[in-house]
Amino acid sequence: MTTMYTNDHEWINIEDHEAAVVGITLHAQDALGDVVFVDLPEVGTTYAKGDIAGVVESVKAAADIYMPVSGEVVEVNEALRADPSLANTDPMGNGWFFKVHVSDMAEFEALMDAPSYDALLKTL
Repeated sequence: MTTMYTNDHEWINIEDHEAAVVGITLHAQDALGDVVFVDLPEVGTTYAKGDIAGVVESVKAAADIYMPVSGEVVEVNEALRADPSLANTDPMGNGWFFKVHVSDMAEFEALMDAPSYDALLKTL
């Protein structure tokens, strides 16, 4: 399992060759506060890297969810839609947002690894 990170505080994890899982980082959910609503992308929609694929709303703010890589959304987390607080209680696990079939692995490989993301957080 390989987890990579974006400058926008999304994570993407490739568990198998079928799809990659996307969510928000612990830092993102800390900054947002209590998540009260998520707008998830439609299954079957194809996005380019950097496109807005959804929205997460909290008691403090709303934030866009950006596609970390180009690809087609193959599944959304219906449990998160029903209970948005999962983005706070388990952002790197059960609080995942959607799964995407990655169309360009070079985009995935160009993202930050955990040490690089930790270094970014120290600059904020």
